[in-house]
Amino acid sequence: MADGAKPSTEGIDPAEWALRLRLAAAYRAVDYFGWSELTANHISLRVRDQPSEFLINPYGLLYSEITASNLVRIDVSGNVLTPTEYPINPAGFNIHAAIHEARADAHCVLHVHTVAGMAVSCLSEGLLPLTLEGTDFHDRIGYHEFEGPSLAVDERARLAAALGSRNIALILRHHGLVTIGETVDSAFLRMYRLLLACEVQLRVLMTGQPFTRISQGTLEHSAQRHDWFFRIGPGGRQIGHGELDFSAIMRLMAKIDPSYQT
Repeated sequence: MADGAKPSTEGIDPAEWALRLRLAAAYRAVDYFGWSELTANHISLRVRDQPSEFLINPYGLLYSEITASNLVRIDVSGNVLTPTEYPINPAGFNIHAAIHEARADAHCVLHVHTVAGMAVSCLSEGLLPLTLEGTDFHDRIGYHEFEGPSLAVDERARLAAALGSRNIALILRHHGLVTIGETVDSAFLRMYRLLLACEVQLRVLMTGQPFTRISQGTLEHSAQRHDWFFRIGPGGRQIGHGELDFSAIMRLMAKIDPSYQT
């Protein structure tokens, strides 16, 4: 790890450290699944005791280099609150700050530029809910028109409006995908399923053959059932959305390379 990439952990309380571990694991998992793009893209996580502050990656590191201790704590005004020799990506900060400010339930914001996601972002119809995974986003996904790199502060209002008060995902036209969640677990699971839906859609369209659509009533029923299903743990007990799957992801990341825990 380069000098300056790892700030001191002194003063980080156990609750924040637990958040850092989960967020660092998410960065490694995004890289593992092939969703990362060099040093671009971001996953941010709100610090629970300070709603206007969140953790994000230092700009210049690959996702495979992200650890719990080198995540940077910033506020929605862009002030860096933990020491680091690395800058914060201004476009990434702008997108994430806009969403954290707009939605109290958006504790985690995950943004990627995958081939499938960018391809669907260019289609006039956007995401077609053709599969189980796609139905998760029925009437729960917004669209933000392309404005170039998201550097202008006034774009925040338009990003927030596109996300709305109910959506769990956002397609940035000609750009990429965003999912939100009350936890890292939730945002990650939603992105996993959104990307599967995008990949299947592209393969269906590539056949050039007619395809069937799911009825409106079934779409809504399926979306509600999936939200419930992913909150059920072993023995039928209630857990956080996506917690079961992401806990498994954390075990996998620890087995592959536990350095994210440092």
